[in-house]
Amino acid sequence: MAVSKKCVFASLAVLFLFLVGAMATVRKDNASSNVETEKLQSSKNSTMAARSEEEAAPLNEHAVADPEAVAAEVQTIIDMNIHNVTERRKLGFFSCGTGNPIDDCWRCDPNWQKNRKRLADCGIGFGRNAIGGRDGRFYVVTDSSDDDPVNPKPGTLRHAVIQDQPLWIVFKRDMVIQLKQELIMNSFKTIDGRGVNVHIANGACITIQFVTNVIIHGLHIHDCKPTGNAMVRSSPSHFGWRTMADGDAISIFGSSHIWVDHNSLSNCADGLVDAVMGSTAITISNNHLTHHNEVILLGHSDSYTRDKQMQVTIAYNHFGEGLIQRMPRCRHGYFHVVNNDYTHWEMYAIGGSANPTINSQGNRYAAPSNPFAKEVTKRVETAESAWKSWNWRSEGDLLLNGAYFTPSGAGASASYARASSLGAKSSSMVGAMTSNAGVLPCRRGRQC
Repeated sequence: MAVSKKCVFASLAVLFLFLVGAMATVRKDNASSNVETEKLQSSKNSTMAARSEEEAAPLNEHAVADPEAVAAEVQTIIDMNIHNVTERRKLGFFSCGTGNPIDDCWRCDPNWQKNRKRLADCGIGFGRNAIGGRDGRFYVVTDSSDDDPVNPKPGTLRHAVIQDQPLWIVFKRDMVIQLKQELIMNSFKTIDGRGVNVHIANGACITIQFVTNVIIHGLHIHDCKPTGNAMVRSSPSHFGWRTMADGDAISIFGSSHIWVDHNSLSNCADGLVDAVMGSTAITISNNHLTHHNEVILLGHSDSYTRDKQMQVTIAYNHFGEGLIQRMPRCRHGYFHVVNNDYTHWEMYAIGGSANPTINSQGNRYAAPSNPFAKEVTKRVETAESAWKSWNWRSEGDLLLNGAYFTPSGAGASASYARASSLGAKSSSMVGAMTSNAGVLPCRRGRQC
């Protein structure tokens, strides 16, 4: 009988050691899995990965005599690891299922307000490397006034955008900002209107001149007026005389790495977005553009050949009610027009001169009822003998209500590689991808 008891105790001891060893192995595997999870989580912004909130709870390091308790703890560890991997993947990519890669990157996060700078890692197209103020502090605009363009008050939008250091600019509350003179941006700035209702209207508007890395997101910009012949500050250390500005909503002049996303633009004196004088690496995406004549100008003049290096992506925008022409109007450079929804134009949608390369892919073009305005394209003041060699193509576009696109050029060309900035999706998805174009109704604590 004594021998039998010794055998039983020996067997239980062996079983206990086996289970403890199994738990240690699982813990080791769990640690390895967490390392792999961290690798999967890596993104453009390493600081976001480092702040992941879903970390595994500390584990009990003491041995447990009860084999059932050991087995239960092992299962708990496995369940926690599965949960941890799942949560980290959600932090890495929030899929909203719209097919719009910008929105699917950040909009499903209910904590978007705490993770605002994640937006800078969601860019696409030629302007995808625009980081804006991602690496700087937050600046909260509390004052809607613009009383002195030379000595702006702290707390105003003008005071924020002229600073030398990177800044991510947000707004404390809803406001209408009537600018006395052009809002002259400094480099490495993001203006982020999410969560509030911000209008820049009924005065001067935004000038992005000889700077780099600017993001404009979530603003209503409308009824912009010509201003100028005045002194305006452009940095803490410099102000100077400004001649008359045209009254563009957003004027991009000699600048690079610019991203204009999810704005509602309308009814300005000149263009809604103009990019000229050697500007490049630009993405214009997810905007709702309405009630305007000459919508987007890309390229300064037929004689300004520095614009031959210009590369601009026009993606996921809704060209809506009351538009007439220039969506866009291009010169010299390389232009990728991809997955936009054109529901209104009165003259034409896409125009150009001076031999631009235009790559139109996966757009939806709905022609107006006017039988003389069905053509999507217009070669401006150029004979066919000249424009027939220009590289303009339509791939996978949906042409509705009699719309037609007049292609030109030799077909497949190396120049199209310079006018390709992302993979086009089917034109059948355009409705879903552009349904939330313009300013989003973001509210704290909810998906945007």
